[in-house]
Parts: sequence; C-alpha cells; structure tokens
Amino acid sequence: MVDMNQRFISRLTKDTFALILAGGKGSRLHELTGWRAKPSVYFGGKFRIIDFPLSNCVNSGIRQIGVATQYKAHSLIQHLVQGWGQLNYNLGEFVEVLPASQRTSEAWYKGTADAVYQNIDILRARAPKYIMVLSGDHIYKMDYGEMLAYHVENEADMTVSCIEVPVEEAAGAFGVMTIDENFRVKRFDEKPKHPTPLPGDPSLTMASMGNYIFNTEFLIEQLLKDAEDPESEHDFGKNIIPSIIENHNIFAHPFRDPKTNKRAYWRDVGTLDAFWEANMELIAVEPELNLYDEDWPILTHQVQLPPAKFVLNENNRCGTATESMVSGGCIVSGARLHRTILFSSVHVHSYSYIEDSVVLPGVDVGRHCHIRRAIIDRGCKVPEGTTIGLNRQEDIERGFRVTENGVVLVTAEMFGQKLHSTS
Repeated sequence: MVDMNQRFISRLTKDTFALILAGGKGSRLHELTGWRAKPSVYFGGKFRIIDFPLSNCVNSGIRQIGVATQYKAHSLIQHLVQGWGQLNYNLGEFVEVLPASQRTSEAWYKGTADAVYQNIDILRARAPKYIMVLSGDHIYKMDYGEMLAYHVENEADMTVSCIEVPVEEAAGAFGVMTIDENFRVKRFDEKPKHPTPLPGDPSLTMASMGNYIFNTEFLIEQLLKDAEDPESEHDFGKNIIPSIIENHNIFAHPFRDPKTNKRAYWRDVGTLDAFWEANMELIAVEPELNLYDEDWPILTHQVQLPPAKFVLNENNRCGTATESMVSGGCIVSGARLHRTILFSSVHVHSYSYIEDSVVLPGVDVGRHCHIRRAIIDRGCKVPEGTTIGLNRQEDIERGFRVTENGVVLVTAEMFGQKLHSTS
C-alpha cells in the first residue's frame, strides 16, 4: 500500500530546486582554508563539509541542485565534478556549479541574498515551485522533505530551519527568531548580544540554521526589491527576513531528532576548536552523528585505494590503532594511534605515537614523532623526531597555530614545504 504522506512529500521534492551557498571564506579556520573554501574542508575521515547538505538533498529526493561558489573554489569545483556528476541530467537530476561570475553587475557575491539574486535568471529558467536555500558549511543529517511538507501545510511564504540552542551559546553567534505558540516568526535578530528566550524556557533560544524554503515567485519578488535598495547588505538574515515578517507568513521549523523529538545533531565547524571537537566526537562508541547509517548515507568522491594496513609486531615497534578511524590507503608501520582520525593515504612511520588528532589526506609522519591534540593539514611531511602538542610555547615559537583550547594546527608551509596545493 502506498504511503500517501510519502507520495505527497515526493511530489514536493521533485518540484524543488536546492541552492547551496558554498562561497564561504571560513577565516576562523585560519590556514586550514588557506587553499580551499570552508565547504571544501575535509571532515570525518573521507568526506568534505559540502557532502553533508548535498547528501541530505539526494537522500531527501531533491535532485535539482545548484552550488554557488566564490572564494578559492577550485578544489570545491573539482570535488563536485568528480564526486557528484553521477546524477542523470536526462531525468532532470543534476548538481550544477554556479561560480560568482558577475552575471547581474560587476560585483562578486555581496551577501547571501545577492548570491541567489545573481543567479535569478537560472532560477526562472528552472521554474521550480519551491526554492530551498541551504548553507554549505554545516555538519548534520536532515530530511528536507519533512520541512517542505511543513512549509506547504502552513501555507508559508518562507520557512526557516532552526535549532534550539542555549542563550549564551547563541549570543553574538547566530540569527535568532522570536516565535509565537504556532512557530510563526514574529521577529528576527541577526547575532544579537541578548537573544530572545523561548516561551516557557528562558535557557534556550531559537537559532537559525541558515536554511530556508521559499515559494519561488515570492523569493524572486523579494530579491528584486532588495537589489534596488542601496542601503541593504543583501543578506537574508540582516535584510530580507526582517523586512518580510510583518506582512507575510514566515514560519520556523525546529530541527529535531525524529526518534526522540529532542534537538538533533548539528555542528557549525567554523573554528579550529569546533572542527577538531566534531571530528573527535566521531570516534565514540555510539557517536551522535552516525556515519554508518545505511538508511541515510553520506556520499562523497574518493579515489580507489587499497585497504588500510598495520604492519610490524615487535616489542616497541607495533602498528596499532585504538579508538580511532583509519581510511583507505593508510599505512601504520610500527607506530601507535590512539583516539585519532587518519584520512586517506596517510603514512605513519615506526616508533611514532599520535593521539587525539585529526590527520588529513596524504600526510607522512616520520619516525619517532609524538603528536597530541593536533590537526595536520593535507600533504604535510612531518620530519623525524618532531613533537607537536606537548609544549605550547615551543609550538608557537616554531610557527604552529595553537588555539585557545590547546589544539595545534600544522600545515606544510609551517615546515617550509611549498606544497602549492589547491585542495
């Protein structure tokens, strides 16, 4: 028997165009985004951040997808072409790259709303009934179909995906909505110092996830109006949402775990500490983010590689890994890993010990190294005998970046290695 609710949702998703905003600079990630845009940053052993909203779209049944790129986009575009070109264009399925190309003026994307406005001719040509605007730089798994159904059932002009967060966490960090008992948005404040608490729970506030659903004609109307306003910063949170609340139906859609109805997993990995912590969470026995979920797979591009290999078994020279994740192509040769994530094609040589660390693809760790609470960037060759994360002052003096929480970022350039990488 056909589930009528599923059929209803599938019809909505087929008439939806998703536009992922992936031009973020990610400046708080410092050298980690020196060669790549934030959505292109590696995450979780084999993925990139952009893979999460893309996988959410495909798993939700949304197969018409545009990705708006801007800042240092080469590696991101390369990843999209190599990993996301399998959709069948003849069936109306695609992932289309939309680089900033001065389509409507001589300016690059000036804000989130302007990034959509500059592609307005493409949206008109596609003529979907609904347009979903998504942030390209968060880690989460979400069924967008449920949000679409919510949008239609409420006869909304716009729906904002939101999540309940502690007031102190949201202060100065998130756009915050004031809602009524029916989740209709009554006010929107962009990164306020004193967020409005939820009715009945003064410890929590309703924060925007940066994901929106619009009726297409309504969105185009608002984009045209905003583009003509010389005082506007052309941003959804700062300009468009506050301007439409009073006279239109704007609803908040709380993102909750469908099994528990509690706050679902969602991470903004916009700082080095947040990036390191979100990766470390994955090696728990039962992590909040389940990457092994066959019902909601996270898809990506990955080079065909041999299995990970652990070699040598002598008294002080044994290749082992405990509470760790190790990707294909890795060789752990007489070295030890503990609470560590190795991305693809990492080689760790004898007598080295890596703990509580995130090691990105193609890294080579020499013999007798000791690395703790570190992020080692792609392609880095760690010289023999190097210690990282054991002495904060020494790390700083050697030019490594040390965060407030003591996480150490090391790149090839910090060792004087000219990688000239674009990925």
